Amino acid sequence: MWKRLPFRLRGYLITVLGVLLLSPDALLIKDTTVDVATFMFWRGLLLGIVLLLIAALRYRERLPQAIRACGPAALWCPLAFAASAWAFVGANRLTAAGNVLVMLNLAPLVAGLIGMLLFGQRLRRQTWVVIGVCVVGASLMAAGEMGQGSLLGLGVALIIPVSIAVNTTVASAQRGSGARGIDTTVVLPLGCLAMLVPAALMGGVQWPEPDDIQRLAMMGLLLPLAYFLIQTGARYLPGAEVSLMMLVETLVGTLLVWWWVGEVPTALAFLGGGMIIAAMLSSSLRDLYRQRRKAADGALDARRLRDEAAEESIVRGEPAPPVGERH
Repeated sequence: MWKRLPFRLRGYLITVLGVLLLSPDALLIKDTTVDVATFMFWRGLLLGIVLLLIAALRYRERLPQAIRACGPAALWCPLAFAASAWAFVGANRLTAAGNVLVMLNLAPLVAGLIGMLLFGQRLRRQTWVVIGVCVVGASLMAAGEMGQGSLLGLGVALIIPVSIAVNTTVASAQRGSGARGIDTTVVLPLGCLAMLVPAALMGGVQWPEPDDIQRLAMMGLLLPLAYFLIQTGARYLPGAEVSLMMLVETLVGTLLVWWWVGEVPTALAFLGGGMIIAAMLSSSLRDLYRQRRKAADGALDARRLRDEAAEESIVRGEPAPPVGERH
């Protein structure tokens, strides 16, 4: 059943599931009382242990080889992953959540430009339209809180979309043996190391309060799987589309705050959320309709054929056939 789904749809499902698991992140950050250094130390430590365990169980003795296979992504993805985490936590402490979300919404645009200029990735016109609608919608959701906070917080928040764009675009640009890209989830523990080392040097090695321990433990359960799925989504989708799916966090995060804290979203928030849902749903339905129409006309799924041919070549010990554009 899974293998019969179009590649793009697989990427959407994987990424959206990861973003849904990531959505409580901002709420957990706001709900803890520890300082940023302590929070980042425990965040990096818990994430790193779980992600390293997942990678070790999947690859065992082949883990060093899997990391080397990531090429430039073994450097850039961990650094960008750590930078986005530091910036997200720091910005939420320095400025209003609305300012952070507005900056976060720039990630799909930045990723699309990086992919186009540096890696030659081509996005469909439909994708650019959806990105534009979703950025406007997410900005409307955050408009009620804009203008509060410091300029320093805005500057820190600007690091978030750039870091997310670099991570997702570099990850999606690494070619694998089949239609999927290289598995860059194996380098995420290195990003966690880049989180906790500076935090430890800043005095973050402290035992949190009991209430904070519970929230950090919940974060240690949800976030590793969330980041694993989002990073895996980059094997199926261009970086801009992975970043686009992360805008769902704006919508779900707002609903969580409404449910947990009782903060009723503004009319603009409802309007913006409706725009995001409508844009993504209509785009997905159009893709499914187009795929079914091609199948009804007897068209072959070239993407699936290339992947199957590559897998057969690996089994026979032959070089994998060249892979065309995945985007």
